[in-house]
Amino acid sequence: MTRKHYRGPLVDVTDERALCIHSTECVRGMPAVFDTGRRPWIDPTAADTPDLAEQLREVVARCPSGALQISEHPADH
Repeated sequence: MTRKHYRGPLVDVTDERALCIHSTECVRGMPAVFDTGRRPWIDPTAADTPDLAEQLREVVARCPSGALQISEHPADH
């Protein structure tokens, strides 16, 4: 299996297509980030504010298969 990594300004999203069960939680939850008609279909740059990044975390957490995961950026020191 190959997990793809999509970099955003605040958080990243990883995707493992082989796990996806196509429940569309992501597309319905945040269509600005998840758009199956676009390539690449995941664009976490649309979650460019702390509130939108939190919404993205919540949407990804609802992924029933675990195909989508959040990858946090390291905290600045």
